[in-house]
Amino acid sequence: MSYSIEDLKILMARLRDPDTGCPWDTGQTFRSIVPHTLEEAHEVADAIERADYPHLKDELGDLLFQVIFYGQLGAEEGHFDFDSIVDNLVRKLIRRHPHVFPEGTLTSKVDPANRPDEAQIKANWERIKAEERASAPDKGTATESGNARLDGIARTLPAMVRAEKLQRRASSHGFDWPDVEPVFDKLHEEIDELREAWKTAQSNLAAQDAVEDELGDLLFVCVNLARFMKVNPDQALRRTNHKFEARFRAIERQLEEQGLAMELQSLEALDRIWQSVKGVENKQA
Repeated sequence: MSYSIEDLKILMARLRDPDTGCPWDTGQTFRSIVPHTLEEAHEVADAIERADYPHLKDELGDLLFQVIFYGQLGAEEGHFDFDSIVDNLVRKLIRRHPHVFPEGTLTSKVDPANRPDEAQIKANWERIKAEERASAPDKGTATESGNARLDGIARTLPAMVRAEKLQRRASSHGFDWPDVEPVFDKLHEEIDELREAWKTAQSNLAAQDAVEDELGDLLFVCVNLARFMKVNPDQALRRTNHKFEARFRAIERQLEEQGLAMELQSLEALDRIWQSVKGVENKQA
């Protein structure tokens, strides 16, 4: 016997039953569940990066449970339920993929001979999303002309992810560098400006805000550079984090085998070991 999504919905309702449910589950709200949702999403990403597919199945289940939970909360408060979440999602995806569902129905199919090219598909995607944003309820961020092109990019996204989305949206409206070379020039410019801001801040503590501003500008350009190179900046940084962690742990092991304390070693000695353990992260992947 295999359980179904209907069984999961029943389980969720049972957990939230005010008389016989789980005290922890009955005490949750939309707001209190958010940190758990973010944590589960990160654990899914971690399992994928480690290619741990048995664990990934478990983590995807935990992430699905978050959606079921929101559906139950929505039903209890009269906003929506899980079925309406699914219905809305299917309708949206059909609407956004006219190159797959030409008649706007789940059963309609496109003629392969008349399939639009990738550029047309992308243009249609952006046009449809723009229409959706225009028809969405006002969030109080519209411009004076009523055409807020950066609407709909959540401010609660991780800063690096939001930076990339802002840049991609602006690029879709023609606000972008022509190619990658000016981005390299801008990168060097921002490094110089950050260095100057840092020098000023050493003698004027009030200038510390300028350091933060210039560092933010530098990071924003790095995200832009990644976008031009078709590299996911968040994924690139996660790879570097993994690389650093693996090498640092390798240094610890070498020093422990030699009976040496890391804190008593010179930076030069530590760097020699660092150079010797390069590549250890690939063996641990």
